[in-house]
Amino acid sequence: MQEFEVIVIGGGPGGYVAAIRAAKNGVRTALIERRELGGTCLNIGCIPTKTLIAGVEVFHKAKHAMDFGVKITGEVAPDWDAMLARKDNIVKTLRGGIGSLLKAAGVTVFKGQGAFSGRKTLQVLDETGKVVEELTAPKIIIASGSEPLVPGFIPKDKRVVTSTELLFIPEIPKSLLILGGGVIGCEFACLFAELGTKVTVVEMMESVMPLVDRECTKTVAAQMTGAGIEVMNGKPLTDIKATARGISGKVGDKTVSADYLLVSIGRKPALEGMNIAASGVKTSERGWIPVDACCRTNVPGIFAIGDAIGTWQLAHAASAMGVVAADIACGKKNSFDGSLVPGCIFTSPEIGSIGKSQEQCDKEGIETRVGKFPFAALGKAMAINETVGFCKIIADAKTDQVLGVHVVGPHATDLIAEACPALLLEITARELGKAVHAHPTLGEAMMEAAHAVHGESAHIPARKK
Repeated sequence: MQEFEVIVIGGGPGGYVAAIRAAKNGVRTALIERRELGGTCLNIGCIPTKTLIAGVEVFHKAKHAMDFGVKITGEVAPDWDAMLARKDNIVKTLRGGIGSLLKAAGVTVFKGQGAFSGRKTLQVLDETGKVVEELTAPKIIIASGSEPLVPGFIPKDKRVVTSTELLFIPEIPKSLLILGGGVIGCEFACLFAELGTKVTVVEMMESVMPLVDRECTKTVAAQMTGAGIEVMNGKPLTDIKATARGISGKVGDKTVSADYLLVSIGRKPALEGMNIAASGVKTSERGWIPVDACCRTNVPGIFAIGDAIGTWQLAHAASAMGVVAADIACGKKNSFDGSLVPGCIFTSPEIGSIGKSQEQCDKEGIETRVGKFPFAALGKAMAINETVGFCKIIADAKTDQVLGVHVVGPHATDLIAEACPALLLEITARELGKAVHAHPTLGEAMMEAAHAVHGESAHIPARKK
């Protein structure tokens, strides 16, 4: 039985960060990973999809080169094999980097399935289920992640895929049917539509990405429709069948079909094989692990972070929780505030958001002032030919404190970073607007939106009284 002070189960963005933090806090730390370091985000999630999206963006600009006065002779076409190879190479490089960081921090890494044998003890199992190591520690951090949810009524067929399998299909599909218009579904819809795939998105709710700011989702939905994506809201996809010709189903009275069906209706906790019952840790009906602001479960000394808790299924949230859990496990003070976690959506155009939406403020009875600035009025946006969208700032009408920031448009996922310290430090819209922003930049939209909260933006025509 090998003894450690902290053991982390899972080597994703939450787990490996927690392990490194614990080791840097001066305690003997181990990490157990059953697959590859980096977890879902690095291997089959964030990084692979964003790498492919980057390739698609280059393809889009090449097709529209004449908009910039650049003439390209010859065919402009995507090379799917080359795009996949580039994706795999980047993943491999980053995965190796994580391994080096863990080694440099002094973390002992075990390859295999981590399974509880008691509240303080773990077994490491190989692929056959054989116990290859036995470990013990007073503090254990569960960072086991999640996996795609596929309901039982979905037919089993190689053309029915989750976000994982879609990253490895051998060719660009001629048509793609997407069940679920959430973040993952919409990102893939935009990606493949740009590559020439006929895309149909079926979302049971009344709009795509129903949990995101409505104005932002309306802007993206309009662009998706303009790109040729058929979006079918408000009805379920039923009677799903796999035939020789492809995958088909019904939306109301209409039959829809495609070469592939992407199932993107949510995720489930990846607890299989962990023998979680032996730990005494309580889970919800759906298998998620409830925790407090310090990432503590109901069992003293056992923590849970990232997708395993089911609340914030975001890599950066997992990493932040990893730091908190490691600090608490090492006797330090720290806590996690989910209201300060930004959301980033890599659709076309992108969405970046943090804090409360107008809908949330209305529901909570908070009186607000809203400032909005369109990218169409921004010189830099015109220069790069990306003028769709806006930056919106929601402030408390009484205190002027910034409550929420929502950006849809070019590089929104980068621009939202400025709003993170704004909410953390509880600054006002006037204070944000007072910060001088360089010209010409996309970041000016944030400053102008802050001015617009009080009707003081110089670049928005004054309203007639």
